[in-house]
Amino acid sequence: MSRSQRSVARLAAIQALYQMEVSGAGVEAVIREFSDHRFDRNIEGDSEGEGATLAAADEAFFADLVRGVVGHQREIDAAVVGKLAANWRLERLDATVRAILRAGVFELAHRPDVPTEVAIDEYVELTKSFFEGPEAGFVNGALDAVARDVRD
Repeated sequence: MSRSQRSVARLAAIQALYQMEVSGAGVEAVIREFSDHRFDRNIEGDSEGEGATLAAADEAFFADLVRGVVGHQREIDAAVVGKLAANWRLERLDATVRAILRAGVFELAHRPDVPTEVAIDEYVELTKSFFEGPEAGFVNGALDAVARDVRD
């Protein structure tokens, strides 16, 4: 799969994790929803194929990210909390930032096939697509610190 297909998968994973947190939906239901209704589908719902479509995603990578974050959430959250400033709790972070950090930490800790720099850069860029403030720098610093703990 191309890097761009993995980038789309990462974005979708962040959206799925956010959706699960705010709606309480289960992991398999959300993965199925994305697979059935969001990937490579006509966004406009135009039966003639005239509408825009989402870019192709590495759907297996997407599913692995979402299942992995859910399966390792306690460990992932502990790694994130360990990098927060004193007196900060994970719940104080924006839900999108939490989803970004969780996906990034999972990838750093459990996907050794992905180079450290690629994982960090991808999640920092995704953060910039959601936020214009200091969040990207925060995500960069937190993921870099976690990478030093979980990778050689």
